[in-house]
Amino acid sequence: MTATNATVEKQLQQGRTKKLVGSLFRHLFLAVLAVIWLVPIAWLVLTSFSTDKGINFKNFVPEGFTLWNYTNILFSSDTVTQFPRWFMNTFVVACFNCVISTCFVLMVAYAFSCCRFKSRSLLQNLSVTVNLFPGVLAMIAVYFVLKNLNLTNSHAGLIMVYAGSSGLGYLICKGFFDTVPVALREAAKLDGASEARIFFQIVIPMSRPILVYTIINSFMMPWTDFVMAKMILNSGLSENWTVSIGLYNMLGKALINNYFSRFCAGGVLVSIPISILFVIMQKFYVEGITAGAAKG
Repeated sequence: MTATNATVEKQLQQGRTKKLVGSLFRHLFLAVLAVIWLVPIAWLVLTSFSTDKGINFKNFVPEGFTLWNYTNILFSSDTVTQFPRWFMNTFVVACFNCVISTCFVLMVAYAFSCCRFKSRSLLQNLSVTVNLFPGVLAMIAVYFVLKNLNLTNSHAGLIMVYAGSSGLGYLICKGFFDTVPVALREAAKLDGASEARIFFQIVIPMSRPILVYTIINSFMMPWTDFVMAKMILNSGLSENWTVSIGLYNMLGKALINNYFSRFCAGGVLVSIPISILFVIMQKFYVEGITAGAAKG
C-alpha cells in the first residue's frame, strides 16, 4: 500500500508540474504578444508629447515633453493640418452611416429571421457568397459609378458607399433575433399587430445588446477607413478629407520631419472618442457578439 500511495503521489506531482509548466509557457506567450501589441501604442503616445517635430529612433522615451503638438493640431490649422475640419468631416460621415447602416442591418436581419417568404434560403446563401469576396474588388466599378453620378469628392457619395452594402452584414444580428421567442411575435399577430409594430415594440426592445453592437460597428467603419475614403475624396482639397486621409498626408517625404509628432498627437485624439464609446458600451457589445454568434 505504501508503494502504491507513493506511486500515485509521484504521478500527481508530475501532473501538477506539467500543468504549471504549461501555464507558465502560455502566460509567457501572452505576455510577448501583449508587449508586441502595446509597444507601438506606447511609442505613439510618448512621441505625441515629444519636443522633437520629426521621428526620433534613438530614444524610445523622448528627451523633452510638451503639449505643443496637441495645441497646434487643434488650434493652429495651416495648409497641411486642418485637423478640426477633418475630424468634423469624419464625424458627420460616421453619424450618417451609423443611422443608415444600422437601419439596413436590422431590417434585413429581421426579414431573414422572423419572416417566411419565397426564395428566402436562396437569398441568404447568395448574401453569404457575396461576403466571401473582398470589397476592394469592386472599388474600381464603384468609383466609375459614382463618377458618372457626379458623387466623387463628396461626403454624400462616401456615405452611400459605406451604407450601400451594410445590409449584407446581417448574420450576427439575425442570430440574435433568432433567440427572440416566437410565441411573443405570434401573440402580437393574434392581437392584430403589424410586422412593423412587432419589429419596433417587441423585437428591438429585447435586442438592446445587438443594437449597440450594430451601432458601434456602423460608426467605426468610416471612422477607421482609409482606402475607400482615399479613392472617393481624391480631388486634393484638404478641407474635404477625413481624418485618415489627412493624417496619412502628414507622412509625406517633404512633411514627415516637421509633422510626425503632430501626426502622433492626431492619432491619439482620433482614438479617444471610439475608446470612450467602447468603455461605455463594452457590456452590451460583448453580449451582442456572444448571443448573436450562438445561432448565426
